[in-house]
Amino acid sequence: MGIASQDAVEQLSALIDQVVAVDLKLKHTFQNMHQGNPKHTLIRFLKAREWNVPKTNKMLVECFNWRIHNQIDDIFSKPITPVDLYRGIRDSQLMGLSGYSKQGIPVFAIGVGLSTFDKASVNYYIQSHIQMNEYRDRVVLPAASRKNGRYIGTCFKVLDMTGLKFSSLGNLKLVSLMATIDDLNYPEKTETYYIVNAPYIFTACWKVVKPLLQERTRRKIQVLDGCGRDELLKVMDYASLPNFCKRNGSGSSRDSSLDLDNCYSLNHPFHQELYSYTMQQARSKDPLIKQGSLHVDVPEPNPEGTEIMKTIRSELHKIGNQNGITHSLSGLQIDNL
Repeated sequence: MGIASQDAVEQLSALIDQVVAVDLKLKHTFQNMHQGNPKHTLIRFLKAREWNVPKTNKMLVECFNWRIHNQIDDIFSKPITPVDLYRGIRDSQLMGLSGYSKQGIPVFAIGVGLSTFDKASVNYYIQSHIQMNEYRDRVVLPAASRKNGRYIGTCFKVLDMTGLKFSSLGNLKLVSLMATIDDLNYPEKTETYYIVNAPYIFTACWKVVKPLLQERTRRKIQVLDGCGRDELLKVMDYASLPNFCKRNGSGSSRDSSLDLDNCYSLNHPFHQELYSYTMQQARSKDPLIKQGSLHVDVPEPNPEGTEIMKTIRSELHKIGNQNGITHSLSGLQIDNL
């Protein structure tokens, strides 16, 4: 980190110290965010705002207020129950921890193409997404840091595009809401995005979206051939590969001969530990657990995200026109994101 970057960290640290010193709620939420590593948290937010201290200070304070207003610090006191509902969410919002890289960085797998988001309301899916973010930041990453004897604050994500088609793009709005939450409140938590099993519809959209991304974001995204197994084995052992990368050809994110090998399944150790942790936290707050989804206000997306959504919609219509299936795009209401 250069002298200018170090100066930015010191300036931002002084500003944030003034903010949290006069408000215990702000101090508490910042502690939950940094988990004993405030400097690394400040650097993440500075990177997200190109090292502009005033803009980063504004972003952080808005993040603090978002967390307090939506009770994010107590997100684990509000589990998704009953368990059958949560199982349905896991079966339709495909995400899980498949293992760790050779350097000890957590590897998360995401089934982009086969996630249907059709087993619960939008509020439940956003609640589940935030709970997984918080579990990653409060439990998974601190444990990885302790195990490896050094700070680990990011993860790898392997995005499986198997099954991505026009009908699944109706979920684009919900996915964009989650992305907005991550961009504004959990920035710079992903080291690298690995895209695997990419069909034509993805590669066509990627060509027009890639130039719109900031260089910092473009560097993080690697589109791999096929299931990406050979490239991924350079950074992780075979045991940590997502199950859909352990086959020679492209395959389903969802199907696996063993639930223990399918990191999306509620029976997988990661989700068992996450659900048990959530239930324990909830019972410590209130033995009588209430059912019901948690409503979280989603911040307004930044202009870059809005432009990307418009570009994706335009490209989809072009592809639809070429293939005579424009009618299948009529339900995609994503212009207002």
